[in-house]
Amino acid sequence: MLFRASAKTVAAMALDSSLYLHLTEQFTHMHGYRPNPSEARSWERSIPALTAALNDAGLGDVEVMLEYALPMNSTRADAVLAGVHPRTGEPSYVVVELKQWSDVVPDEDDPVLCHVPSYPQPVLNPIEQVRRYCEYLVNFNGAVAGHLGRVGGVAFLHNATEFDVGALREIESDQWGQLFAGDTRGGFIDYLRARLSPECQGAAAADALLAGKTVPSKQLMAVAAQEVREREQFVLLDDQQVAYRKVLNAVRKAKQSDHKEVVVITGGPGTGKSVIALSLLGELYRRGVPALHATGSQSFTKTMRKVAGARKREVQDLFKYFNSFMTTDKNSLDVLVCDEAHRIRETSANRYTPAVRRTGKRQIDELIDVAKVPVFLLDEHQVVRPGEMGTVEDIRAAAARRELNCSVVRLESQFRCGGSDAYLRWVVRLLGLEPGGPVVWDPDDRMQLLLADSPEEMESFLDGLRGQRYSARMSAGYCWPWSPEPKPGQPLPADVRIGDWARPWNLRGDRSVSGAPPSALWATDPAGFGQIGCVYTAQGFEYDWSGVIIGPDLVWRHDRWVTDRTASKDPVFKPSTPDADVNRLIRNTYKVLLTRGMVGTVVYSTDRETQEKLRDLVGAARRVAVTG
Repeated sequence: MLFRASAKTVAAMALDSSLYLHLTEQFTHMHGYRPNPSEARSWERSIPALTAALNDAGLGDVEVMLEYALPMNSTRADAVLAGVHPRTGEPSYVVVELKQWSDVVPDEDDPVLCHVPSYPQPVLNPIEQVRRYCEYLVNFNGAVAGHLGRVGGVAFLHNATEFDVGALREIESDQWGQLFAGDTRGGFIDYLRARLSPECQGAAAADALLAGKTVPSKQLMAVAAQEVREREQFVLLDDQQVAYRKVLNAVRKAKQSDHKEVVVITGGPGTGKSVIALSLLGELYRRGVPALHATGSQSFTKTMRKVAGARKREVQDLFKYFNSFMTTDKNSLDVLVCDEAHRIRETSANRYTPAVRRTGKRQIDELIDVAKVPVFLLDEHQVVRPGEMGTVEDIRAAAARRELNCSVVRLESQFRCGGSDAYLRWVVRLLGLEPGGPVVWDPDDRMQLLLADSPEEMESFLDGLRGQRYSARMSAGYCWPWSPEPKPGQPLPADVRIGDWARPWNLRGDRSVSGAPPSALWATDPAGFGQIGCVYTAQGFEYDWSGVIIGPDLVWRHDRWVTDRTASKDPVFKPSTPDADVNRLIRNTYKVLLTRGMVGTVVYSTDRETQEKLRDLVGAARRVAVTG
């Protein structure tokens, strides 16, 4: 929140320009840079329109909170009004979204979206935008959780006429989603009077909202229990069940004796870590235990949101990122499930982090502090970036600094790669991640391992399997440059070039381009087959058949693997990154790529000597069969 005062105070400050100076100073202090001209212009033009309506309604004592930040989220509502409801006498809040638009039309295919000439891409219909803000607020602020009627939402397009915005009402309006234009200002004033009393000051209600505990509401947890636990019936076996029970027992002890415990669940790919995470969330929500899920991967978080919240969008808000808890109070959650915890970074801050949130605290400490039972699920062999700190040793050390008990459960049974322990052992020994050196592949009846003589051969073979209803993807080491994404309608640049064969990388952004899916959906959308996936997009996912191109950053020379950092185009490797770290991370990268397949893996190396070594290890007879 940038500023808070009564409506009459905000109006007076707006008249003498002191409000904008204060907002600019606060914004610069919080974010470390000055607001852009369009944001400053919106303050100068939209806030007076709001405060004038409030004062004309006789609501000068209503408290106005400007640029109100939603809990555990970087999104800000333009204003939240706090007061007392004229009929019930209870606290009452109105979330206000202010727009300067005068020219806006709904999207012809999806009325939840709309088009504004000054914006290059469609934006949310403001009715839907403010409705989602209200929904999020009641789901995560204890002051209004269980009191849905205390919150209202309205979009005020003060420069527009009813003729301009009438078409936006194609979507349904409700208590959380109302819309008024400049020439229906009288209706806006009536709306404000119906929700806020002119007889009472709003300071106490604002205090209550700001002091509200940040936890998932009981209503949201009830919906999530239905969606997460009952929609997918997971059967946990052996050590998975041990890990599940270990967490639930820690939660029970935490409630009974104010006991705090750290639980680490570690295992290789396919050992069921994310299945355990979803099973835990479903059971915790069924019991009404405040819990959240978090990862450090945009692709993984978006996919978890899609899986768990496909039918109930509000459930998606329970899936956060590791950097969501920088300013969250200690032990505000009962449980935080940190999935893909090998992606934990040294700090949550980056160059975009507001200065006020730069605490200097380690990310691992933030995650431990925020919950009574922090749970970390990880695979130490999947650390693929410098600065990733998610190891058992790191977590144990952080727990020890707080004198907390840290329990570790190791998962052995695995379900990826056809459940083939032999294949996983072959991969880690191939890459020198376990001692003993590479061994010849001894085929089992669970996993198929094949060798391609060219990327064309690999692609043709996998495409044929797709015709048999198998899912398939091709991925590669980060050994080719990555061009900027093209504008819509233009072809993707074919950056991955091997001889005469060339294909584009997967997209990096959040939108589809030229038929290719957004980055987060590359591994799950069938249209992802046309692009080559990188480790950051493939990590955490699986598909039936995996094609892996080993690039020149990892080559076999004489009797050992040699990593060539000069062949890597990965921008995360800086000149200051030690050779030993680059060596380990490149090997871990190929370990991730080689363990995505559920039915089979096809391998090809761009290096001749490496390809010969693979032929010796895989078996000359185990080449892909391509039928024309």
